[in-house]
Formats: sequence, structure tokens, C-alpha cells
Amino acid sequence: MLTLPLCGYIKSIAPETKIYFLGKSYTKPLIEASSHIDEFILFEEDKTTLPHADAILHVFPNKIVAKLSKHQKIPLRIGTSHRLYHWSYCNKLVGLSRRKSELHESQLNIQLFQKAFGIKETVPLDQIKTFYGFEKTSLESIKNYLSTEKKNIILHPKSKGSAREWPVSSYLSLAQNLGNSYNILVTGTEREGELVKNEVPDFFTGENIQDLTGKISLTELVSLIQNVDALVACSTGPIHIAAASGISTIGIYPPMKPIHPARWSPQGEKVNVLFKDTDCSDCRKTQNCHCIQSIEVNQVLKLL
Repeated sequence: MLTLPLCGYIKSIAPETKIYFLGKSYTKPLIEASSHIDEFILFEEDKTTLPHADAILHVFPNKIVAKLSKHQKIPLRIGTSHRLYHWSYCNKLVGLSRRKSELHESQLNIQLFQKAFGIKETVPLDQIKTFYGFEKTSLESIKNYLSTEKKNIILHPKSKGSAREWPVSSYLSLAQNLGNSYNILVTGTEREGELVKNEVPDFFTGENIQDLTGKISLTELVSLIQNVDALVACSTGPIHIAAASGISTIGIYPPMKPIHPARWSPQGEKVNVLFKDTDCSDCRKTQNCHCIQSIEVNQVLKLL
């Protein structure tokens, strides 16, 4: 999601550029939702054939892709100088340190491109939301989940372990406090739905809560997010989809670098981020984050 603004930025300064996006199969529906991508190229180890492109930009370093791009003689091969194998496979090395940077991840992706071509400006963070190129869809398959009489709100409690998470019990309390005047849709994978039920067995017993975990595809999830009023989640993919779609987005984050909101917050017209304003690294070796647990349900309620 945070690479898509780079594609929009490239189109803004060079509209005739044709952009290929190399990704894994599960990302295809998301990539194809952006008007800035001309073609999706499926990445499969030992099977991938790259297009006859003029340049390749290794935003997410991958040794197999780097080797393949040289083997297929792509003329300009751009990569960070911080990956040793890029010295063998790339012919344009860019010095870019992400770990110590104060920039947002999307700005860093754009800066990798800018440095390669001698562009010295820094794209302001408030411009990132203009570069996603998301086009709204309204699939028939998701319409039955939506209410025409109530506010529709998505709760996405899990992150496949990639982020520090607000407690499931807090999400339940939020849904209960919102009451039956709201239509609550809980999304995630089938496994994440099982984790929610293990942590709070009666989570899905409320009349206003629909369990969609493991029941919709990524294409349907994107369309669903685009057609609801708000989404609440931690630092995970759906929160960036929500922000890019222009709906009310509430993110719950830890204050710990480098996973803090300054680096990974969603960028959109209607975004609010909640985090404990402190310098804390207590959960660096564990997923149990006291700072996130300290975010109160009433704080989220007020924003909704």
C-alpha cells in the first residue's frame, strides 16, 4: 500500500510512463485497484519473467529479483546501496537509510526514486493521499453486509502478528458501546477470526456484529472498505486501504520506533491516529504492548 504513492508520484511527473508492479498473487487485487498501475506482474520464484522495461526500481529488496533483472539485461537497475547483493546486480546504487530517517515510509519509497534521478525535493506528507489512485467499486457480493439505515463500521482486530495490537476485549467494548444503531463488520482471515474467538469467546454474539473473518476475498474487502463509514485497526494493510479510500480511519499505534505512527501511519483525508505520547520500547521483544493497551475505548468512541 505504501508503494502505491510512489507510482502515483511517477505518473504525476512523467504521465506517459508505463508502470509494471511486480508482486505476489495475494496482492494482485489491491494493486489492480490503483489507476496508476498499468500491469501487474506475478512474482513466482524460478518462474518469473520480467517485462522488457527500461528500468527496475527495487523498492522491496529481493535477491532473486535483483539477479533476474540483470540476467534479463534491464538497462537501468536501481537499488539501495545497503544491500550487498545490489552491488553485483544493480548499476545505480542509492544511499538511503530507512532505520534512522524521520520520514514516512511512503516518502522514503518516493525518495529512493528521486535520488536515483537527481530530484532533490521531498514530497510533503499531506500530498501522499493524492497519489494512491484508488477507484471506488461497489461489488454486488458485499452489498448484503451493508446497512442502508445504520452507520457501517469495520473493526479489524488482528494483523497476522505484524503489528502491536489493541486488545480484542477493547474492540468488543467499543462495539457494545456503539450499540444497535451501528452495523459492525469484523474483518480478517479465518485464522484471525479463530484467534478473536479464543481470546473473547462471546465476541460475535452481539446483534450488531457481523463476523466476516475468512468469508470475503481481498477484492471484496477493498470494495467493502470503500463503502463503509469508518474503519478501526492497528498498523496493518486494511487501515491504509481505508485511508486511501477516503473514509474515516482510526489507527491505534505503539510509540516505539521504527514502528511508530510517524513512519507507518495511514495517509488520507479523514485519518486519526491514537498512540501514547511517550518514549517507550518495553514491547520490543514481545507483542504485549502496554502503551496500546492504555488507549481507552472512550477515545475511539469520541472520534467515531
